[in-house]
Amino acid sequence: MAIILDSLLPLSRPTLPARLSTPFPPPASCLCTRRNQSFQAFSIPRRNAMALILSTYIFSEVGLHDNIAFAEPSVGFREYIDTFDGYSLKYPQNWIQVRGAGADIFFRDPYVLDENLSVELSSPSSSRYKTVEDLGPPEEAGKKVLKQYLTEFMSTRLGVRRESNILSTSSRVADDGKLYYEVEVNIKSYANTNELAVMPQDRVPRLEWNRRYLSVLGVENNRLYELRLQTPESVFVEEENDLRQVMDSFRVNKVAG
Repeated sequence: MAIILDSLLPLSRPTLPARLSTPFPPPASCLCTRRNQSFQAFSIPRRNAMALILSTYIFSEVGLHDNIAFAEPSVGFREYIDTFDGYSLKYPQNWIQVRGAGADIFFRDPYVLDENLSVELSSPSSSRYKTVEDLGPPEEAGKKVLKQYLTEFMSTRLGVRRESNILSTSSRVADDGKLYYEVEVNIKSYANTNELAVMPQDRVPRLEWNRRYLSVLGVENNRLYELRLQTPESVFVEEENDLRQVMDSFRVNKVAG
């Protein structure tokens, strides 16, 4: 049963779906019914489209000068706690949950459809992880994460090309005392304007999309957990602070019994 609790507590400051391949075991199927899940909302600064429209109207009506400023409105965060599988995270409260997306949980921005988050879990029956260090150092984990993304984005279309690079890999010990890996990659997709053209000059490649992928990896209950965030690079500049807070909020927790 899901419960929504309102709170004014600030976010503790520490900051898109298929499966991870070997050595990442395939995740368990999506559990559409959750037990003992709760949501908690609290306010921090974030972009608000409707407030921007309203503030633009006010600016035009009253003829504001350079010395007048309005504070950025807040839309807040919610906390998602899965006591059945053993993890928790915070996400922008205006994001919506999408069921049947293939991940254990999936939320997306209702306005920027390419901006989303998901959580992937390895199978509890076949994985025997003791620590995230079982993946190797962060640099090796980053290569595996990127390889899996590229595998997921493989296309049978003619003239499709991907460009990718690992932007950063790091490790940190969170306030729960557990070690987490963080991986950031950029992937660009190019496609020909006319993939069936005979002459090369008629097959001009164009940029289809340019996205930032951020992963947080943790281990508990002998399982590998991965928080995945996806956002267009053009949006990342604006949303970076919020996305990093989501990354910092991710925790894996011991499941009772």
